Amino acid sequence: MLIRPTLLLFVLSIIPSCVLAESVSTEPSGLKLTLNGPIELITSDLKYSAKLGGRLQWDYNYAELNGEADEDDFSIRRARLYFSGEVNDWSYKLQFNVGDSNGGTPEDVFIRYNGWGKKAVLTVGNQKEPFGFESLTSSKDITFLERSAITEAYAAGRNEGIQFSGIQGKFTYAIGVFEDDTVGDGSAITGRVTYSPIHSKEQVLHVGLAHSNRAADVDMTGVELAYSHGPIHLQSEFVSSENGMISRDGLYLQAGWIITGESRPYKNGVFKRVKPGSSSGAWEVVLRFEDGDGAYSDEELGNTDATSYGMGVNYYLSKFIRVGVSYTEAQDNVSEDDGSEFRARLQIAL
Repeated sequence: MLIRPTLLLFVLSIIPSCVLAESVSTEPSGLKLTLNGPIELITSDLKYSAKLGGRLQWDYNYAELNGEADEDDFSIRRARLYFSGEVNDWSYKLQFNVGDSNGGTPEDVFIRYNGWGKKAVLTVGNQKEPFGFESLTSSKDITFLERSAITEAYAAGRNEGIQFSGIQGKFTYAIGVFEDDTVGDGSAITGRVTYSPIHSKEQVLHVGLAHSNRAADVDMTGVELAYSHGPIHLQSEFVSSENGMISRDGLYLQAGWIITGESRPYKNGVFKRVKPGSSSGAWEVVLRFEDGDGAYSDEELGNTDATSYGMGVNYYLSKFIRVGVSYTEAQDNVSEDDGSEFRARLQIAL
């Protein structure tokens, strides 16, 4: 089998960091090299840095439509490399998918100004629009192996744009202007604000509100609620969309329990990945309910009004390596078709 150069580079860059138990650093000429996780080079005055990392998600998925097998495949779900760094008050990130026929498609490609502190940050380039709790949670950190049908249907994802964001005490905010290529050279204004009245190591309460005014007279509003207490974590989103006389909406409810007792970290308005508290790893179970208009393509139903139920189990071998399985059943509320999906994943992420 011929291995594409970009995919080989990806594998070679992540394996050394995953197998090292402790950081390896050296400080010649005022430089510090760290290999515990992403490969990172930092100057002693902390004014300049460069980091190389990535993620690899290898999946098996089996899906049925009305009791007949529709998918039965092994595949690389994501293979990404990123390069990021800092130059005084500026930072940058370049992230792209590797191994496809085009040699790589861009994801995050932006420049950021941090000179005003955490209260005001300016980001210019290809980036995620600030809409959706689950959408803004990295794919390497989400609890279910795939995001909900509600998020897939409404979240705008990444687009070229300019965004202001920041943290003010228990609040976060973000607002930006982005390209919207769904209608010619359209544009979108998207904003989000979150509030965390309870935020401690053991307990977090999160509420959020997002709105996006998009091309073709589309308006979307999302409401977020999340809570964690010790090993228990909950999250839910309701999203509605108006396009002229056409209205759509949907919601999901998700609950997780980390059996081994760890807590799910929360930072900057989203949950982060589980980090095992011991060398034996961490186990987690999760349940999800979805209802309304969404993108139920994982269960072979496509864009429709449906109801789905799912459950999953994750085993975090370390903070870098995760093995997970999930099963979801969905019923189309329009055609009465039913679909299901079983998915298993091996993930390495730095």
